[in-house]
Amino acid sequence: MDIEGVGAIVTGGASGLGGATAAHLAGLGARVTIFDLNEDQGQAHAQAIGGRFHKVDVTDEAGVMAGLQAARGFCEEQRICVNCAGIGPPAKTIGRDGQALPLGDFSAVIGVNLLGTFNVLSKFAAMIHDSDPRGEERGVIVNTASVAAFDGQIGQPAYAASKGGIVGMTLPIAREFARHGIRVMTIAPGLFLTPLLASLPPEAQASLGAQVPFPSRLGDPSEYARMVEAIVTNPMLNGETIRLDGAIRMAPK
Repeated sequence: MDIEGVGAIVTGGASGLGGATAAHLAGLGARVTIFDLNEDQGQAHAQAIGGRFHKVDVTDEAGVMAGLQAARGFCEEQRICVNCAGIGPPAKTIGRDGQALPLGDFSAVIGVNLLGTFNVLSKFAAMIHDSDPRGEERGVIVNTASVAAFDGQIGQPAYAASKGGIVGMTLPIAREFARHGIRVMTIAPGLFLTPLLASLPPEAQASLGAQVPFPSRLGDPSEYARMVEAIVTNPMLNGETIRLDGAIRMAPK
């Protein structure tokens, strides 16, 4: 799909992988709408890239619907949806105090990462499924999983489950949306220099990067954004999860 001139929605687009993706798509000519909860950062980033910002909680159905309508007001021809919104606080199933992880804590991660992704992609697809196609397709949805979906570490039961759910729903949704001409793909990034890792001391960043076989460094968010571009522009990429990880396989801890 040609990116220039079409509408693109990026959740979690105020910073990190989503921020880099929003900027990259805007640089390629897309009219980008950022969904995020960080209003100050989101507004500033949207202004910098010539896009729009809407404060959206991806788990809120009414809020997502309102954001989608606002995005359509900015650009009628919505074609691209990239889901980067997510949380990942570590927590063991049984804590140091011997108590089980509260179900609410587990549910919160599942809610944002898995349910929030489904909430946005399903409503986005419903919005565009009967629009006029551009060439042979109507739209592209790119979701964000993680290598934790395959190599979940100790302390990541909720995060790994949420990302594994994203991987698991990619193919059946892609098959369902095929009749509408909407592709669905997932990227599973490894260790990337997101704001969380950027806050670590340089020696800690170097230690993490050394775990990656090649290139032995943390991934740059721009490399994630370029993978989004590759997916959008290649119509044969559909129903698959791509590991973007420098061949890393995570150790138990």
